[in-house]
Amino acid sequence: MNTKITIIFDNRSSRSGLKTGWGFSALIETDHTSPVLFDAGNDGMALLHNMEELGIVPENIGTIIISHAHADHTGGLLRILRINNQSTIYLPASIIAIIPERRVVSVSQPLQISKDIFSTGELNGIEQSLVVKTKKGIVVVTGCSHPGVGSILDAASSQGRIYGIIGGLHGFCDFNRLDGLSLICPCHCTRYKNELRNRFPDEYQSCGAGLQLQL
Repeated sequence: MNTKITIIFDNRSSRSGLKTGWGFSALIETDHTSPVLFDAGNDGMALLHNMEELGIVPENIGTIIISHAHADHTGGLLRILRINNQSTIYLPASIIAIIPERRVVSVSQPLQISKDIFSTGELNGIEQSLVVKTKKGIVVVTGCSHPGVGSILDAASSQGRIYGIIGGLHGFCDFNRLDGLSLICPCHCTRYKNELRNRFPDEYQSCGAGLQLQL
């Protein structure tokens, strides 16, 4: 079982030639399903530019999942949909949207999306996160963690031992909740990156567009 997670869009870049902006997007690739796009950044042109630079073909994306309704996670969606006409779209139930000729799944409760990928469900009526089963354990992928990192980890733990967390952590500072994780990759809106780096020097992974994690 091989899993690769690529950061497509973030506030910073981990390699040259990529565009940055206030937002987040990641691609999850596993052995058992077509590529899954999680969030779409805030700028569709920048998102597509980064995909081209990273060798990601938008037409090959089989599933698009939006964490929550904020524009820094949905802004690039329409650009992708103009190119990709076959993906299934998973939206939190609080987003009411009809996309003509597309299969749209409204997510409120925990949901299996593919063999190795699950949604936590829309926690606190705000946001869904992803639970990805890898050979190293569960990896949680978050948008902004508005429901709280603790609530997200509690929901994800129903699928097994949590190996790591990737994504926006907002103002999270209950660092004890991350004890025992082997990968901590705070992205986008995370306020306390320096504190996390100092607290977890061995587990910390700097985030940025272009980062690829083999799990």
